[in-house]
Amino acid sequence: MAPEKGATQALVLATVAFSLSFAIWGLISALVPRFRDIYRLSPVEASVLIAIPVLLGSLGRIPMGVLADRFGGRIVFSLLLIFCGAASMGASLSRSYTTLLTWALLIGCAGTSFAVGVAFVSKWFDAKHQGVVLGIYGVGNIGQSIAMYAAPALAVASGDWRLPFWTFGTAAAVFGLFFLLYAHNAPAKAHPKRIAESLVIFWHEPLAWVLSLFYFLTFGGFVALSIYLPTLLGDIFRLSLTDAGARVAGFVVIATLMRPLGGWLSDRYGGARVLAVVFPLAALTALGLVSTGMVIFTAGALGTAALLGTGNGAVFKLVPDCFPRETGTVTGLVGAAGGLGGFFPPLLLGVIRNSTGGYSLGFVWLSCFALICLAADYFAFLRDRAGVTSTDGS
Repeated sequence: MAPEKGATQALVLATVAFSLSFAIWGLISALVPRFRDIYRLSPVEASVLIAIPVLLGSLGRIPMGVLADRFGGRIVFSLLLIFCGAASMGASLSRSYTTLLTWALLIGCAGTSFAVGVAFVSKWFDAKHQGVVLGIYGVGNIGQSIAMYAAPALAVASGDWRLPFWTFGTAAAVFGLFFLLYAHNAPAKAHPKRIAESLVIFWHEPLAWVLSLFYFLTFGGFVALSIYLPTLLGDIFRLSLTDAGARVAGFVVIATLMRPLGGWLSDRYGGARVLAVVFPLAALTALGLVSTGMVIFTAGALGTAALLGTGNGAVFKLVPDCFPRETGTVTGLVGAAGGLGGFFPPLLLGVIRNSTGGYSLGFVWLSCFALICLAADYFAFLRDRAGVTSTDGS
């Protein structure tokens, strides 16, 4: 079945909106090395500042996904962009570490945009196209890469760390109004469920929690590495703020561009089978991050980026396949798990750095967790071929 008329426009608008949201979500982490100097932060304080935006962005995905299913992505996404733009501009008014933490928490709302966009976009396309379409939508992750590179560059060029917050905040607020005027919800195929009815799925569908585990690794690992790498590169390799930002931008770009490929491969071969390749390879590349040699570390980081991006696309092929009527709701749950996967590792890395003087133990745990996900993929999908056929489109 061909996509609905207007589907391409909806996909483009949502992808741009997602990109702007993620750019704002990445501003704090991009500038943490600067804040560390301004406020003389300890490694744990810096880790908390990095992780705080991820917290609300994670937990907020569940209610935002439900709201998008209930009221439509157009109005929810528009209001979210305007709010995040205001929060970004508000962060520029910070005069202390505590105030900055408060604004960072509000900026975290930008991270809920993924659940809203998936609920909005997925309703425009049939199941056959979900993998590649949601992979294309996921390219909006590139916004974080833009922030990682542009925010430090703007701050250095202007001599004022506040300029990036005003620049990206204004862009998000303006596009929020544009989205409200020109975006349209897909023609309704069924009456939307009540919020209480949507939430019941969390108690009756264990498969939703398995997918959450997968996304905890694939997206959580991506977020954790992308937001912590500027600090880590400065600490281990003594890179400048601008140099670290440029390298992290490359990490985000690779992960982002692999996401549509992961969706396309999943449309063709099944998301569970793609993940069966991603997880063991990610366990190997994560060990490269243990190295203090730049070449091996870079190879490990970029290899991990490519695999996590591919895994992102595979997971969100499985979500609409398994839960076609509750895509936004389940996306909220799965997305929340992915966001929490980005919240805890920076804190853990800060504690490990304080306790051991290095980060190796954290990356060994990342490798082990990938193998745990491989086992879950086998038992939930691959062991029962009938189950793969019914839920994975294979």
